[in-house]
Amino acid sequence: MKKLLYLLVLLAILLSACQSSLIPDLVARPGGRLFWDDFSNASGNWPDVSGPNGTLAIVDGTYQIQVRSTQLILTAAPEHPFRNVQVEADATRLSGPLQNLFGLICRSSDLDNFYFFAISSDGYYALGKIKKGQASLLGQDMMSYSNSILQGDATNHLRLDCIGKTLTGYVNGVVIATSDDADFSSGQAGLVAGAHDLPGVAVAFDDFVVYKP
Repeated sequence: MKKLLYLLVLLAILLSACQSSLIPDLVARPGGRLFWDDFSNASGNWPDVSGPNGTLAIVDGTYQIQVRSTQLILTAAPEHPFRNVQVEADATRLSGPLQNLFGLICRSSDLDNFYFFAISSDGYYALGKIKKGQASLLGQDMMSYSNSILQGDATNHLRLDCIGKTLTGYVNGVVIATSDDADFSSGQAGLVAGAHDLPGVAVAFDDFVVYKP
């Protein structure tokens, strides 16, 4: 009996922890902000790391991701899990090849499982997921071109909606990608940047916001 009681108490604690971590998601009204950061100061919400493969840090009022290795993506996300979200941020290429990758993630449980919506500085986009460390695209066979993406060093406003099983990617207010997938139901929202065949990708993000749809 004591063992059963202990298990029930432990289960109650675990459930309480899961619920409390999702309280902002549960109590916010539609359209309300669940999380926001303009990177004007070091809030402690974001990774601040540097190594041979890249750097992630707040620099000059922006969150910057630098990728020094090829065929690599780096992600950053505050430790706040959400279910249905509308994630937005401004993104600007700082240096490196135009054939890059940068954007938003949602429903991330760890580095090997999340959804992403990303663009490149030469006008292409991808909507997809990383599942158990393996990348796949959703609703497209390869990265697709869009005239809505501002190329070069221009700033693009990105948005990723993760609502139910539907994922929708926007660039500068225009829907350019949508697909359905039910593998992930909740997790962290954040940022992503990556390099293809050429290293040296550097991207600055600003005005990161997570809304309740």
